[in-house]
Amino acid sequence: MFKEKVLLGQYYPAASPVHRLHACGKLIVVFLYMAALFVVNSWLGWGVLTGVCLLTVLLSRVPLRALWRGLKLILIFALLTVVINAFFYGGEHVLWQWRSLCLTTEGISWGLAMGLRLLLLVAFASLLTLTTTPIALTDGLEDLLSPLRRLHVPAHEIAMMMSIALRFIPMILEEFDRLLLAQRARGANIGGRGRLDKRLLSFVPLLVPLFVAALRRAEDLAQAMEAKCYQGGEGRTRWKLQPWRFCDTLTLMLFCLLLAAAIAQRIWL
Repeated sequence: MFKEKVLLGQYYPAASPVHRLHACGKLIVVFLYMAALFVVNSWLGWGVLTGVCLLTVLLSRVPLRALWRGLKLILIFALLTVVINAFFYGGEHVLWQWRSLCLTTEGISWGLAMGLRLLLLVAFASLLTLTTTPIALTDGLEDLLSPLRRLHVPAHEIAMMMSIALRFIPMILEEFDRLLLAQRARGANIGGRGRLDKRLLSFVPLLVPLFVAALRRAEDLAQAMEAKCYQGGEGRTRWKLQPWRFCDTLTLMLFCLLLAAAIAQRIWL
């Protein structure tokens, strides 16, 4: 169902080198990879970044079938990006033209590059939550934001809110699947065959109960945190500490070199 089509916020347990990396280091690696993805402007660079993403997926031991199932929804937006750029990017080598619409080889090339960039962006970002537990992700975000404490920025509270928001994504999707199956069991034609606009409008009756369920989940979470005497990050200790190892430093250095190579390629090529 819809929960299987969205990877963001889900965790896949496995004994892999990527799972054992420090959460703070993985956050920095994701930022470095995204920066390199937006700096590169050649097919050679995009090919290298695609190979890096595939190698990371193989090392993480996340099933390729599950990853592809989660990328199918993003593939629609990627194809839409390809079509829009193909007809509106412009260029000198015109393949087809009708009034204001103009299909060029430069537009097709740039559209394919933007679609690939979108897929790589979502796939690599999804690996962060697939290989990191919510607690480790919260601690990693807090460590990453800890220098801002000198400016009186609540690092722990921000990290907690971001991790809770990520964890709410699969919970809301699970609730949406439950409501969808309940309505279909009652004979409602939701998301069935027909015109696209009617299929989209058929999901409107699910918005109100979904919103109520989200508020109920949030209230239950708030009551659970109050029952456990949660008082924020002041004086809080960690039950399990994740040490920073040599492999974390090596991984960080490799992705720094990757970003440096992307910048050099953008300047000199």
